[in-house]
Amino acid sequence: MKWVFIALGVIAFVVAVVAVAGAMLPVKHRATRRARFEKPAEAIDSVISGPPDWRSDVKAFGALQDANGRKRWWEQDSQGQKITYELLEHTPTRYVTRIADEKLPFGGTWTIETLPVSATTSDVRVTEDGEVYNVIFRFVSRFVMGHTATIDAYLQNLGAKLGEKPRIES
Repeated sequence: MKWVFIALGVIAFVVAVVAVAGAMLPVKHRATRRARFEKPAEAIDSVISGPPDWRSDVKAFGALQDANGRKRWWEQDSQGQKITYELLEHTPTRYVTRIADEKLPFGGTWTIETLPVSATTSDVRVTEDGEVYNVIFRFVSRFVMGHTATIDAYLQNLGAKLGEKPRIES
């Protein structure tokens, strides 16, 4: 029985240290990654702005009613969590989305810029302006997962859809 209390004490101590460290981190962060694709910007934009069925992290998705003149939709991840998004801006070279679900422990925007390098080559730059409200998740996001993990997975999935293996850079 003594070992159970010791184990529980160690777990409580670790959680407390993680919570304190997470509380010391800023709520907001910015992360940017870039990859080059041998495709014209228009072809990349049609994939990015179309249905997300090419992304391995999206298990289901659906349209929602527009709100304030903005397109809205939901995506469900592999853990079954549904997240609502809204489109803030869409031009042929810029696609900006925002997490519209305010009950989550995180939020923010993604800006995806498709920058033509030549007629057949484009750079895709993804910038996450994120916010992590929960101190435990803030610690995990910063030190365990890393702020660029989701961006890297997105660019890898985009490369797979385009038939390429992208080299991802900061």
